[in-house]
Amino acid sequence: MAFFNYQARTAQGEAIKGVVEAPTEEAASNELRDRQLIVLRLQERSSTSLPQRLRQLFNRVSAKELTFFARQFSVLISATIPVVRSLRILTRQTANDYFKQVIADVAAEVDGGSKLSQALGKYPRVFDQFFIHMVRAGETTGRLDEVFQYLATQKEKDYNLVSRVRGAMIYPGFISAVMVVVGVLMVIYVIPPISDILTQSGAKIPFTTQMLINLSYIFTHFWWLVILLLAVIGVSIAAYIRTPSGKYTLDFLKIRLPVMGKIYQRIVLGRFSVSLASLLTSGVPLPTALKIVADIVNNAVYHELIMKTVKEVESGNAISTVFVRSTMVPPMVAQMMNVGEETGKLDAILEKLGNFYAQEVDASLTVLTSLIEPVIIILLGLAAFVMVTGILAPIYNATTSIA
Repeated sequence: MAFFNYQARTAQGEAIKGVVEAPTEEAASNELRDRQLIVLRLQERSSTSLPQRLRQLFNRVSAKELTFFARQFSVLISATIPVVRSLRILTRQTANDYFKQVIADVAAEVDGGSKLSQALGKYPRVFDQFFIHMVRAGETTGRLDEVFQYLATQKEKDYNLVSRVRGAMIYPGFISAVMVVVGVLMVIYVIPPISDILTQSGAKIPFTTQMLINLSYIFTHFWWLVILLLAVIGVSIAAYIRTPSGKYTLDFLKIRLPVMGKIYQRIVLGRFSVSLASLLTSGVPLPTALKIVADIVNNAVYHELIMKTVKEVESGNAISTVFVRSTMVPPMVAQMMNVGEETGKLDAILEKLGNFYAQEVDASLTVLTSLIEPVIIILLGLAAFVMVTGILAPIYNATTSIA
């Protein structure tokens, strides 16, 4: 999220200025227009202050809390309880103090005459663009309870998916961290004495051992340079990723990663399909729905493809025009979208496509978790082999030559 300074005028002509938080300049502009403001000037802040960063760090709403909010709000609305009263009921039932304040502010805004979607739009760090646009569609169609039921289901699916991926990565991450720590400790504390023994014995030092000795020398004598170099590399990468070209490169690499790249691609395409189907079912026009989904996928590569698709659709071409030519989209996706458009059942086709990719992701994660353990065992074996050949073998040769 970024902060944007703005100057605007109200519908009554009053000049105002302030700060708005949004993921992009376009999102910030849309939010201000949703507040019935005429934007005169909009500029991103170069940096945020330390108090703002601390507030961002501690004031968070988890996916689970947002899921419970959507589910409970749907039940209350279905029971014909007014929106403002429903929000105030949820304020008393929310344990997160920050989220409680957010819901109370939203209730006050709605009670003051604002639309629910406009009030939610004031908190983009809590309610993303998809959430807000779906609420707006529910307000238009009069199916607000169904929209919140759907949002709760989608947030729950996203939460379960993220939890599964994180759970699958905990074990290999822990083992990898332990391997790195043990390796560094051996290089710093074990290799130097062995290096002295081998030098005094005059035995021939193998290549693997010499490599470990050189690495030990660097870590023991130039540790500060290693830390500085790692810090510079980390800061440089972080700064580059913040740029548009850096984000595009990172997102491209995510798609091209072995094994995980295919899973990530299926997650993005599944989210694209289900979200677009839901927006179309709610009566959102196709170009508008595509623009919303472009932000939902949260991937620069697919964002660019979808925005090109918007231009094609607005020019009267098929929705699959860009996807057919792209190597980032499986042919099945473009073909099914083409069939859906020709038959007038694009939303139904996209929903089936989203369900298919959800099943594919589940199957891929199951296979991945079953493969992690043998892969880790192989890596541990290779690390042990390097240590044995680099440390024990030279010592054995040295003692044998002395004997």
